[in-house]
Amino acid sequence: MTTFPKSICVYCGSRDGAQPAYAQAADATGQMLAANGWRLVYGAGDVGLMGRVANAVQAAGGQTFGVIPTHLMDWEVGKRDLDSFVITETMHERKKVMFMNADAVVVLPGGAGSLDEFFEALTWRQLGLHCKPILLLNIDGFWDPLLGLLNHVVDQGFAGNDILTFVQTADDVLALEAALRAAL
Repeated sequence: MTTFPKSICVYCGSRDGAQPAYAQAADATGQMLAANGWRLVYGAGDVGLMGRVANAVQAAGGQTFGVIPTHLMDWEVGKRDLDSFVITETMHERKKVMFMNADAVVVLPGGAGSLDEFFEALTWRQLGLHCKPILLLNIDGFWDPLLGLLNHVVDQGFAGNDILTFVQTADDVLALEAALRAAL
């Protein structure tokens, strides 16, 4: 029987963001994934933080699995030199293929797309559709407003406290690595 490496789905921005620490964290995340023998599953773009994570994984000899919808091939500069490169018709298919091929979800800084992916994974967890770890890489407190919003949702009675236990945070890549090792 063949064993496959653990796969980590990374959601993150297709831009580098305003702080150099975000790009540094993306590079370090890619290096860390490869060093642990974990396969990167991501949106197959070669721009922004997602391109940085993928390039760092590849430079360190790690495995990559990218999924991109046809309409983003040019915009996100589809990275065709990955170990696995899947083109889907829709964003919904992309998210499903990424999630189904991962053992854990990591969310780096990003925009609306990263939030959409995070909330879908969180909602599916809340509904009992999976029990995969969901981790926020909270570089320089980037996700603090999101964490505040989740607490507000609970405080206002729109979710139980359990939703807060479905999300772990790590303030740096070393803490992220430790959390992934403990979860996997």
